[in-house]
Amino acid sequence: MRHARDFAVTVLVLGVLGVVAGVLWSMLAPRPPYVMTGQGPLLADPSTQALIAGDGLYALVTGVLGLACGAVGYTLSRRGRPLAIVVGLAAGGLLGAYLATLIGGTVNLAPAPVVASGTSVSLFPGPLALTAKGFMFAWPTLAVGLFFALEGIAGYRDSPLRTPFGGQDPYGPLSGYDISGR
Repeated sequence: MRHARDFAVTVLVLGVLGVVAGVLWSMLAPRPPYVMTGQGPLLADPSTQALIAGDGLYALVTGVLGLACGAVGYTLSRRGRPLAIVVGLAAGGLLGAYLATLIGGTVNLAPAPVVASGTSVSLFPGPLALTAKGFMFAWPTLAVGLFFALEGIAGYRDSPLRTPFGGQDPYGPLSGYDISGR
């Protein structure tokens, strides 16, 4: 029962952090310029750097949160239920990344960039969208990866294989004898 509770709490906390990440991403990322045409809004400059900057800031925000969640999750899992925490980090990281994409695209907190307008064409800031969908895996991958890296370091530190011969006497019961033949 405690395993299910730890899993659910981890997923819930990472989901709430996903909402915070979406708001933060919305505040930091620039909006690409759009132009209104007869068919609806159209990207004014397809080679704009705003799309790349938005994706990069999304990866930065979710990546930093993934590393922080992995470190905190590892610290809290030292009590004895690491499997529930690490599975919660993976599932909650995916949920948090999805919610960050949803909230970041919905909430518009960034200041509108200064755009030029002509007499016949008016540019306006468009919606924030994640164009590189693979960045959604940054959060869970970094969280679980850091968790396993810290677990590996702790396992190595506590391992008897760290000492020569696993902490055993290399000569066994013959250790009291002189092997030099004298």
